[in-house]
Amino acid sequence: MSGIVYIVGAGPGDPELITVKALRILKSADVVVYDRLISKEILEGLSAELIYVGKEIGDAPLQEKINQLLVEKAKGGKKVVRLKGGDPFVFGRGEEECIYVTSKGIKCEVIPGVTSAIAVPEYAGIPVTSRVVPNSSGFTVITGTTRDGGLISDDYIPKRGTVVILMGIHVIDELTKVLLKVRNAEEKVAIIEKGTTRDQRVILGELEQLPDLVKKYNIKSPAVIVVGEVVTLMELVGFKNENLRK
Repeated sequence: MSGIVYIVGAGPGDPELITVKALRILKSADVVVYDRLISKEILEGLSAELIYVGKEIGDAPLQEKINQLLVEKAKGGKKVVRLKGGDPFVFGRGEEECIYVTSKGIKCEVIPGVTSAIAVPEYAGIPVTSRVVPNSSGFTVITGTTRDGGLISDDYIPKRGTVVILMGIHVIDELTKVLLKVRNAEEKVAIIEKGTTRDQRVILGELEQLPDLVKKYNIKSPAVIVVGEVVTLMELVGFKNENLRK
């Protein structure tokens, strides 16, 4: 008898931001296949077999092995959780894994997670939309590179509104050039490293300064970049998030 695969979002970093349903599924799992950015606190006390499959950007061969592992464990009658950071369907490849699993005759269920695209800016005091500042009635979430590893096109960059960029630090020089084709060089930006965690850092500047800021402050992944007038709200309200875990 075949088991089931759950594609589960663990949230943006702070372990307390995982959903109640995700925790319930985790506690009853036989196998948990988890990513690099999953907090150790989420995994503590689980009785399941824990399998680490953390991968770097563009590691396609490992993704194929992950797909096969999920099917192998589920065919053995196991209740398998594929635990991913953020939300599994926001640049998380969760849909690819679900498609593969179901193509092999295995049932798959998706448990949404709190996406870092919204939560990380919010923890820094930056709303992705606002009625307080102009040109902030919508937001666009993009990734730094395409599926084949190429640079994202400026066709994806809106002329107005907030732009939230995930997984863009490794191509920051080229990405900034793409952004500058559409957006103002003096537009406000925020770089939020390790958002929602005790190690969170927020660096503010202007769009044309992005590469220099990343180098100056030695910004590493995971980091979220926010472009737009909403960034000014952090300074306006003197925001300090007391919810950051100590």
